[in-house]
Amino acid sequence: MTRFSSINMLLAFVTVAREGSVSRAANVLNLTQPAISHQIKRLGEETGITLFKRTSTGLQITLDGQAMLKKAEQVLDAMDEFRRSARKRAGSISGKLRIGTIVDPEFIRLGRLLSQLRIDFPDVETELMHGVSGDILTGVKRNQIDAGFYLSGPDVDDELGGDTAEPVYAVKLADFSYRVIAPVGWDSRMENADWKALAALPWIGTTPASVHSRLLKRIFSEFDCAQNSVALVDQEASMLEMVRSGVGLSLCRDSIALHEKQTYGLAVCKAVSIPASLSLITMERRKDNPTISALLDVLKATW
Repeated sequence: MTRFSSINMLLAFVTVAREGSVSRAANVLNLTQPAISHQIKRLGEETGITLFKRTSTGLQITLDGQAMLKKAEQVLDAMDEFRRSARKRAGSISGKLRIGTIVDPEFIRLGRLLSQLRIDFPDVETELMHGVSGDILTGVKRNQIDAGFYLSGPDVDDELGGDTAEPVYAVKLADFSYRVIAPVGWDSRMENADWKALAALPWIGTTPASVHSRLLKRIFSEFDCAQNSVALVDQEASMLEMVRSGVGLSLCRDSIALHEKQTYGLAVCKAVSIPASLSLITMERRKDNPTISALLDVLKATW
């Protein structure tokens, strides 16, 4: 048995374990179902372990198989790292990388990311495309953006997991919270207000693709109330300026909310907050693309 065939067997084993069936694993690996079954059978014979058992609902990994799965994943991860290191040393990665950006560059550590990418992969040309989270997701799905930053609730995988035909790959980078901020002098109206009371106050609304809109829609739906939007914007800087001008309420990242309170005297609601997360997303089928893989490598060093 060659080492190359061993890697293929491990790949088939891990993919079947992840996908839960030979047919789905065959689609992922672009192989036939008999080829996948043959690899699994050979691996079982080589190791003397029964890796899967058949049930009425399909294949189920055995306890022995489960115990070996992590080891197999470690071997495949080591091979991926070896290939990436080899490509990097050979200077073989080149091409254009379209990156979707959101909010302020400092929050997503954009400068550090691009600087390190330039050092490690000098032949990769980057093109930045700015927008709100939902637009970045749409661009990634339409192949208009290779990878991009995305804001969501705390469980990004759950939020993006609805499209099983075209799964999105997400790397969570940070957890944070949103706070509700209001103009100067509104403290008594909203400082300790609950969501129903807050909903009735004037809000600076955002487009449906914005994470603000997605998060608030879910919360107001849970409390059976409607947001009183009096304006619509799609830029965080515009939202802050309108709050400072006395127009209405807005969501704001917790770190910025504290700064706005200390610098401009804006009111911050103490009673509620919304957990959120920042991730980098790309299509699952494209994450091993050389330029995207290079970006993911650099991401580990900058986050």
